[in-house]
Amino acid sequence: MSLIPADQHFAVIAAILLLSAIAFASERTVVGQKVTGTVVVILLAILAANVGVIPHSAPAYGFIFSYIVPMLIPLFLFQADIRRLAREASRTTAAFLIATLGTVAGVIVAAMFLDLSQLGTASELAADRREAGVVGLFASTYIGGSVNYAALGEITGLSADASFFSAATAADNLFSAIFLSIIALIPGAHWIASRFVAHEETTGSKMAETTVTASSISYALAASAGIVAVTDLLCWWLDIPSWRYAIMTLISVGLATAMPQIRDWFAGAFEVGVALSFTFFAAIAAGADIRAMISVAPLLIVLVAILLSVHLTVLLIVGRQFGLTIPELLTASNAAVLGATTAPAMAAAKGWHDQVTPGVLVGVLGYALGTFVGTALFQIW
Repeated sequence: MSLIPADQHFAVIAAILLLSAIAFASERTVVGQKVTGTVVVILLAILAANVGVIPHSAPAYGFIFSYIVPMLIPLFLFQADIRRLAREASRTTAAFLIATLGTVAGVIVAAMFLDLSQLGTASELAADRREAGVVGLFASTYIGGSVNYAALGEITGLSADASFFSAATAADNLFSAIFLSIIALIPGAHWIASRFVAHEETTGSKMAETTVTASSISYALAASAGIVAVTDLLCWWLDIPSWRYAIMTLISVGLATAMPQIRDWFAGAFEVGVALSFTFFAAIAAGADIRAMISVAPLLIVLVAILLSVHLTVLLIVGRQFGLTIPELLTASNAAVLGATTAPAMAAAKGWHDQVTPGVLVGVLGYALGTFVGTALFQIW
């Protein structure tokens, strides 16, 4: 039971919007700038749900997952011009690919040492499918953030197992917040930072200044909904529902690259996506039952600890060999683990001004790449 009942749909939505607003407001404070609004809204929602203010599950959350999450992907990916990414963020993109390699290596190492088939109890999922689902799920979330996590939960069928998915959500969100705190401390660790080449700040490219209007936002929302609708029709015609998010990503990136002017036509799409993503972060974090994580699937704690440890080790060792700097590597790692909303915020707070725009761009790349890699690993496993 919670203070706000699950069947009070408008009250639940109001609570989610309030938590999102508080998180945005926190970014005006010193602490909020350091931990970012994304982490704040995640922690607030976990706290609110676990002390009984808002429910762990509610139809309102289902609405967000069913209708808001699919539209988030095109809204973010309208920035994903592959040519621009190569031109303006090549070094940070290289760092991001290393971070992706670290995530894939981490989830494979964890799967080799742990019996992941024990995770999840949904009767319709065979043990090997559960293990494959966990591999794909956690690979995707630590390449592109929680948007990919929700997509792979649907693709793998793990989201149907409420107790497991609640525990997995708790592990994902808590360890993501802890990981952000750890990488924020690394630049101050002289014995690590001194082993990397010095970061010489370049004149970083800036996000194009375009006028956001009611019409441009309307165009963006219409285009986003249209891409989701076309994707669903294709999946239905071809009978490939598990490739829904991969196809949606391919269409969005293809349009952004073929017609880069859509960034101007759909001015404000990214900002609308960020605002909506905070409601998603709050809704998914509300499902994070800490007691379930401890009692139902303590193995998840070991899984995520191994995965992120290997991720960070690969990032630093391989990144150093390629001559990349600490700001480039940590911005890329942040983008991989938490997404495009936190990477530029951390870069700005650290004074790495030339990493702000690359942080957005590689975070957007993560939204695209995470779904593909997670789905591929799931299918292969």
